[in-house]
Amino acid sequence: MNDIGDRFQQQTKYDPRSMPQRGLVRASLYKEYPEAPKVELVAFEPTSPMSLDRTLRHRKSIRNFQQGPLSKGRLSYLLWASTGIQRTEAGYEFRTAPSAGALYPIETYLIVNNVRGLDKGLYHYAIRGHYLEQLKQGDFSAAIAAAALGQSMCAGAAVVFIWTAVFARCKWKYGQRAYRYIYLDAGHIAENLALAAVSLNLGSCEIGALYDDRVNSLLDIDGTAESVICMAVVGAPA
Repeated sequence: MNDIGDRFQQQTKYDPRSMPQRGLVRASLYKEYPEAPKVELVAFEPTSPMSLDRTLRHRKSIRNFQQGPLSKGRLSYLLWASTGIQRTEAGYEFRTAPSAGALYPIETYLIVNNVRGLDKGLYHYAIRGHYLEQLKQGDFSAAIAAAALGQSMCAGAAVVFIWTAVFARCKWKYGQRAYRYIYLDAGHIAENLALAAVSLNLGSCEIGALYDDRVNSLLDIDGTAESVICMAVVGAPA
């Protein structure tokens, strides 16, 4: 088992002599919770747009946050900027972050600790309608911090973004190589979030160190068809 990463890298290489055959059944690009209470997200436009150059120069990992709440408008913008629908062309909805084959395997969940106008709890971002679905109500700050190897910033941040992958969305087309693309997709989304946060004078920190099964259990996902990939915290820097 110690060489599993090495074997993964070797066994998912493309070879012109033996390219995999494409599957025939395309998986749905959207996950929704029809029975969950819906929370509308207000439209938000930054009042003082920051240049990309300035945003890049100011981006850094922030782990300590103020206790004040994040506005729902800023949260709405962060969700859209990280993985929302940017445009529609030829009847197809493209998003703000690139995705291999435009298959968009990544789902976004939130642990809301301190957002004005939102109850504390677990939410899912319904991308197609740009709204939140409330999955669980309550204070999950301690639980998500414990699931992140005890990183207290998860409890101190206004919100924790949790990104999962629905693997079938990519595997039908790319087979085992899909996992490479899924990790890249998650990275694109995480960077979009980091830059969007800076543009709003907020701080963020991406998190890869986590107990996968604890996070999956919190989200009520099986860890096989869908599993956590990474997370990020966002809030006003202390």
